[in-house]
Amino acid sequence: EPRSTCCCWAWALAIVTMNLIVFFINLLLMLVIFTIVLLPTIVVVYFGFQCHSRVLHSTARYCRTILDDNSSSALIILGFVIMSPLIVVAMATYCSLARHLRLLMCFQPCSRALYKGVRWRWYEEGGLCGCARACSAQRKAWV
Repeated sequence: EPRSTCCCWAWALAIVTMNLIVFFINLLLMLVIFTIVLLPTIVVVYFGFQCHSRVLHSTARYCRTILDDNSSSALIILGFVIMSPLIVVAMATYCSLARHLRLLMCFQPCSRALYKGVRWRWYEEGGLCGCARACSAQRKAWV
């Protein structure tokens, strides 16, 4: 049966709030994973740009003794070359972790706010970890 207008708006607000929380959890997880995986690239490119004379030209001791313009250019190029495979590794890590945690299953359609008696989708599929679905399913041996 359809909900009243006030109840429909309250449930829609609850669903949108839940979807935003799930979105920000996904975003935070992605940010943490990409930062950790891309840290070598960030460090190499930072030191390359910091010590190059045409960019920042730092007066730090390591810039004067170890890194000249040629080695700074090499660091910049190396950083951008290793970035591509590391982005692939970071995305694969995020996707496997999001699939394992079932984070994308927590998003709910706003049509759930319109009718009474409609359960949450992740509840119907056995919860966040899928334990109820795995335990309730009958196991059959191959014939």
